Amino acid sequence: MHDLVLTGTVVTTAAVQSDGWIAIDDGRISRFGQGTPPQAAKTEDHGNALLLPGAIDPQVHSRSQKGQEDFIWTTRSAAAGGVTTIADMPYDDGFLVCTADNLRLKAREAGEQARVDFALWGTIAPHDGPRHIPDMAKAGACAFKFSTFGTDPVRFPRIPADLLAACFAAVARCGLAAGVHNEHDEMVRANIRRVEEEGITDWRAHGLSRPALSEALATSEIYELAAATGCSAHVVHASIERGYELCAAYRRQGFDTTIEACIHYLTLDEENDVARLGGKAKINPPIRPRREVEGIWAHLVAGNVTVVSTDHVSWSEERKTNPNMLKNASGAPSLEVIYPLFLSELSRRHLSPVLAARLLAENPARLFRLTSRKGGIAIGRDADITVARRESWTYDTRASGNSFATWSPYEGRTLDWRIAATYLRGTQVFDGTQVLAAPGHGQFVTPEGNG
Repeated sequence: MHDLVLTGTVVTTAAVQSDGWIAIDDGRISRFGQGTPPQAAKTEDHGNALLLPGAIDPQVHSRSQKGQEDFIWTTRSAAAGGVTTIADMPYDDGFLVCTADNLRLKAREAGEQARVDFALWGTIAPHDGPRHIPDMAKAGACAFKFSTFGTDPVRFPRIPADLLAACFAAVARCGLAAGVHNEHDEMVRANIRRVEEEGITDWRAHGLSRPALSEALATSEIYELAAATGCSAHVVHASIERGYELCAAYRRQGFDTTIEACIHYLTLDEENDVARLGGKAKINPPIRPRREVEGIWAHLVAGNVTVVSTDHVSWSEERKTNPNMLKNASGAPSLEVIYPLFLSELSRRHLSPVLAARLLAENPARLFRLTSRKGGIAIGRDADITVARRESWTYDTRASGNSFATWSPYEGRTLDWRIAATYLRGTQVFDGTQVLAAPGHGQFVTPEGNG
């Protein structure tokens, strides 16, 4: 007699199993299969809906703007979007997560707020060098984030190549991954100056100021540093197909290189969406022309995309509506719709939802060394299950009630899949309409052997 059995169409990282079931005991998956389900204290029948592994979003910014969402809202949006674990970035407004003490403090504060599970990235302050990396790893950092571009000298600093090499070596000794924001600082700054001198202020300005070559150069630098130091190197957002070609080439040479496609690079394009949305579609690196979008999809099908993320951040609307494109904050909210967006694109392209199980769950768990508890549907792992039903519906940010942001680049988009339920460690945290989990239900998850 199991605690709980869910029935529906089970999606593993290898197959789609119709007439399937998942048995859950003590919050973990005990068995799964097809046909007649086993007996349980409670059985929940989801018909033909997909039973997918809960997503692990590898790139979330909960605290980029003070007074905004914090973990209270990011994890609420996550639960509603079928995301059961978020990996939060270390660049909090006024609080850089660059020491073990800072990481432990953030973990305590997030633990009081989180409705789903969370992992935490660490980083460095440039003047500290790599000296705090070992202690942050012991405190439970899931990975370490750096940037080749200086967004802000304190909150989001550039790490020059020599220092980045030293940090990579330190991260490698901890057995973790180094994730890097991939834009060439000098080239971007030169192009920003040129765009400003030419007086270009409309939607075109952002893409022109951050050309594809600036991204390719930074990506090459990151992977060469990985080759030299033996570090697992992860490019945290690639908007150009050349990035995926580079990652695949280094992998063929035997290096542990990985690469991330944010959902906006798979669903939005410059000539249609950026032209229409302006500042609400300003993201770094920029959303590219449709030819790049299709190129990324070709790499996804070929297996050259490691993970898919949101790079979620809920800037207040006034920071996204300046008519001068370059004056807007960069980033967009999408936690609540990542699974519906990705499943809709997969089905429209006649691709299997198995890809969602791999890119939204299994591979992120591997990236963060969490596979003993998290990832695709497997015996012994946490019963983090997302139920998605086929349904045509239109996304309305305000109507959902589960997003702090009052805007979205996906506002008004018709989707083919809706999240019908989300389970975290066997407990239902979203029922298709309401988020049921209270703040504090989420747990801090750390890499195997750490924390």
